[in-house]
Amino acid sequence: MTWQDVAAQRKASILDAIPAEWRLKTAHTGDSAMSAFKDSGILTAEELAITETSAADLVHSLAIGKLTAVAVTTAFLKRAALAHQLVNCLLGFMPEYALARAKSLDEYFAKHKKPSGPLHGLPISLKDQCRVKGFDTSMGYVGWIGMKDDESSVLVDLLDKAGAVFYVKTSVPQSLMVCETINNITGRTVNPRNKNWSCGGSSGGEGALIGCYGSPIGIATDIGGSIRVPAAFNFLYGIRPSHGRLPYAKLANSMEGQETIHSVVGPICHSIADMRVFMKAVLGEKPWQFDSKTIPMPWRPEEEDAIRSKISSGGLTLGVYSCDGNDIFGSLKLSGEPAIPNIQELVNPDLKKVGVNDVWDLQLSKWNYQIEYLAKIREFEAKTGRELDAIIAPITPTAAVRHNQFKYYGYATVINVLDWTSVVVPVTFADKALDAKATDFKPLSDIDATVQAEYDPEAYHGAPVAVQIIGRRLTEERIMAIAEEVGRLLKN
Repeated sequence: MTWQDVAAQRKASILDAIPAEWRLKTAHTGDSAMSAFKDSGILTAEELAITETSAADLVHSLAIGKLTAVAVTTAFLKRAALAHQLVNCLLGFMPEYALARAKSLDEYFAKHKKPSGPLHGLPISLKDQCRVKGFDTSMGYVGWIGMKDDESSVLVDLLDKAGAVFYVKTSVPQSLMVCETINNITGRTVNPRNKNWSCGGSSGGEGALIGCYGSPIGIATDIGGSIRVPAAFNFLYGIRPSHGRLPYAKLANSMEGQETIHSVVGPICHSIADMRVFMKAVLGEKPWQFDSKTIPMPWRPEEEDAIRSKISSGGLTLGVYSCDGNDIFGSLKLSGEPAIPNIQELVNPDLKKVGVNDVWDLQLSKWNYQIEYLAKIREFEAKTGRELDAIIAPITPTAAVRHNQFKYYGYATVINVLDWTSVVVPVTFADKALDAKATDFKPLSDIDATVQAEYDPEAYHGAPVAVQIIGRRLTEERIMAIAEEVGRLLKN
């Protein structure tokens, strides 16, 4: 069997797992998929309401018995099935597994008159990097199809213990190393607001599914923007926590053992309230007892309270930047080397391998870079007499971008190098009446010119725009509280 046969078989099996009554009768037309969920007639009024309810409210309704786990799971299974038919966002669909789990949770509630845990009955979608015992984790590789996992990722086990229901595994780009989502198994995942735009990557299946309200909360990972870019491109919230705050153990990876820049795991969701439900539930399971790299740090409400106190007294201090100066290109000019354009260059066999001593030098440079940032903050604080609470900055140089046009990662990757906390806040949408193409633009570099040239007011009308709220290492509670206030002020 050729790789093409294997890929086609898996692609067909995902559609085959969708019951006939959940399939679209006619192909959806138009660029946006957002109206198709109601127009399809497949979701009942109650199911539409359930899927458009916040995770925080769903958890409450499930905990008091107002909703059953089976009803909630069925609603999200149906909406996820529709989402896949519309935007191609899944690599795995697990209806029987999910409904059996939901039924067992309802039986537990009926017997004990209480929820099984803080996430009792809440469907949570999983990026196809999360291992679930008995299922495979392809991670976008055809060669990994059918290799069933004999154990689950630590985070999956802890979410299961907290009462979550797993029902889908979402699409990723082959290797996870780009901010687009396309692979040789299912093809390209598109943005639900406009099929001509990217949904981001590498957690693009999560971004597209949650953007369709096909999931209340999804698990994503980030080594260079892979949580934050999909959140930004789909008008969602997402957190890139510092390394060690949430358990990463036993997630699938292409470069296991690589420690120079850590990949981290975090949620994408519709609000900070939903994000807080997730963070408190996971930390409440004491993940440091299961993953040796997770820091023993429970949820700290006093950190949230400190920010709220500052907000109420008008004492919050925020730094803002709208341009990073493309500073990496200054370093490239020293030798005349070109910027690495995409994954094809990353896997080029002619690239020189570095030795252990070279890796150590890079890690030392990273450490010095992190220390330099802290020194600059101290300098600012000494000069102003105020504590810098956070920095507001772009997450990408563009709104949600057209396919294959994501060129610049600098705004995202600097946070991975620093290992700081970053929360994405959706802001607005591009407006052709307000956002005209600049006529006097002077590019900082060739890639800056390329990014600017891509902008077309007509093509990008309505594209989501977001910022990231950045804080120092391990400041998740504080940055989430600031992001919540920014979101409130934006009325989003």
